[in-house]
Amino acid sequence: MLISDIVLFAIAHVLSYLFRFEFRLNPPEIHQIKIVLLWLIPLKVLIFWRLGLYSGMWRYTSVKDFWRLAWASAASMLLSLAIILVFYRFQGFSRAVFLMDGAFTFLLTGTLRVAVRSYFALQNELTEKEPMGGSYGKSKRVLIIGAGDAGEKILREIFDNRQLRYEVVGFVDDAPRKIHRTIHGIPVLGLIKDIAKIVASEDIDEALIAIPSATGEQMKRIVGACKETGVSYKTLPGIGELIDGRVSVKALRDVSFQDLLGRPPVSLDISGIRKYVEGKTILVTGCGGSIGGELCRQLVRFQPRSLVLFDACEANLFHIHMELQHEFYFQNCRAILGHVQNEPLMDEVFQKYHPEIVFHAAAYKHVPMLEKNPWEAVFNNVKGSKVAMEKAIKHGVERFVLVSTDKAVRPTGVMGASKRLAELLLQSLEGNGTSFMAVRFGNVVGSSGSVVPLFRRQIEQGGPVTVTHPEVTRYFMTIQEAAQLIVQAGAMGNGGEVFILEMGTPVKIVEMARDLIRLSGKDPDRNIKIVFTGLREGEKLYEELITVGEGIVATSHEKIMVLRPNETANGFATPLELKAWLDEKLDPLYEAAMRFDAQTIKKVLGEILPEYTPQEAESVL
Repeated sequence: MLISDIVLFAIAHVLSYLFRFEFRLNPPEIHQIKIVLLWLIPLKVLIFWRLGLYSGMWRYTSVKDFWRLAWASAASMLLSLAIILVFYRFQGFSRAVFLMDGAFTFLLTGTLRVAVRSYFALQNELTEKEPMGGSYGKSKRVLIIGAGDAGEKILREIFDNRQLRYEVVGFVDDAPRKIHRTIHGIPVLGLIKDIAKIVASEDIDEALIAIPSATGEQMKRIVGACKETGVSYKTLPGIGELIDGRVSVKALRDVSFQDLLGRPPVSLDISGIRKYVEGKTILVTGCGGSIGGELCRQLVRFQPRSLVLFDACEANLFHIHMELQHEFYFQNCRAILGHVQNEPLMDEVFQKYHPEIVFHAAAYKHVPMLEKNPWEAVFNNVKGSKVAMEKAIKHGVERFVLVSTDKAVRPTGVMGASKRLAELLLQSLEGNGTSFMAVRFGNVVGSSGSVVPLFRRQIEQGGPVTVTHPEVTRYFMTIQEAAQLIVQAGAMGNGGEVFILEMGTPVKIVEMARDLIRLSGKDPDRNIKIVFTGLREGEKLYEELITVGEGIVATSHEKIMVLRPNETANGFATPLELKAWLDEKLDPLYEAAMRFDAQTIKKVLGEILPEYTPQEAESVL
């Protein structure tokens, strides 16, 4: 690399003299060339070296490298002019020679780099076209939807990696000005509305949707246009997924319902998070669950001193522990297997590790399951939360964030009632040195309890897809939104608040099922039947985020609302009075749970929570 550039530096300077003096050089000019080259070549080498032009591989020369090359050529030209001015006052020297020298230096060195890159690109193409132990099979003829930056990147990836066996026929885009233009020689064939006609005329096998920023409505229109053609279609991963490492650069993921939430995912303001997380010891209960695991992944970004991982599921605990150590390279974490209602164990954990922040995500959340096994809701969701809160106060925890649910609002099931009772316990302990706050959110797309994986499995098996009721609606959010909201609550809360995310419009479950069926390339009600099974035990037709007696308070983030009770819960004047009353009521609740007495559990929950409407359901015992 260095020798070739030295040769080109000398050629550039000689060419400058030849052009300046009309290709007739006299002995004085030849003498000048010899003198100047003695210091000009080392000068150029030094400038090119300092600007990093010898640290890269020329086979991967990029536009950024050409900008650096231009800067280096201009800098060497200006410095050489300055040297001639200072030492020779341009006596006997031509200024034009040094101006042309800079231009020739850029052209010659740039041409060499382009030639090297072209050579290796050709070699790769020839190598990858050779059969390796057999034929690759026929290439797929693909149409890229979106002639923007994302579409150009995926086209380059296909060109660079011939093993993908894709033959790009053309692009479609909604911008009329792009029609009949080309990207790397591939034409823009028409508008998105013309997809059906283009697929038929060009014999397209697959469509690649390269519009990561498309809104829900745009995705529905694009998917609808693709569906009419009968070809398979995939979408390019979002940039956030690539950066987080959830997918590889070459991967194309199937269209998911997350694309059709009806609103863009909310990115929360994290400016204040680092201040309270960095350098702290953090305990995450329920760390192995969908939300708890994502919460841990979010937290390690802010360099806590250590993470204490607590979970009752051995397999989940092992997986998140290994993921943090080997994928996120966060070594200072401890995995503790146990139940949060185990008071001696929790006391030992707090005493040994002294967490400053607690995120309490441990809970049973499956509504019909807890309706059949209500005592587990008492043990885990109520007693476990109370133990965790009391240990936080005893051991001087700064902040405690409870992960709650929209099902705690006017609950009709034991699960929602147990989470609402946990919220009351949190309010009753406020003012004891630890700042307590809760976070409520709706259904989480992709979580272990989400209906989306169930629908997908049913579709893969040919149906039917089971929906409880044609009018049932739910709020939806992504796992990332849920985890960010939990972390954000810890940064924004002062104590006693309940945080909720602006969830947009609730989604009808039956419409979600229809969309997922369409995304699989099938027709709802024709290829895949939808069967209504009736509401399950403890379920409601719709969910709410705000309960009686709560008022909305503005926050610094437009998508986050804070709920503060307009009056002390259940009419008590102080948290201390509420705590004394709850302690009195909890004893018979625990006793009923120990006897596996479902009816008494529901009765006591109804006495504590006037808004709770218990349903008639048989328990398993």
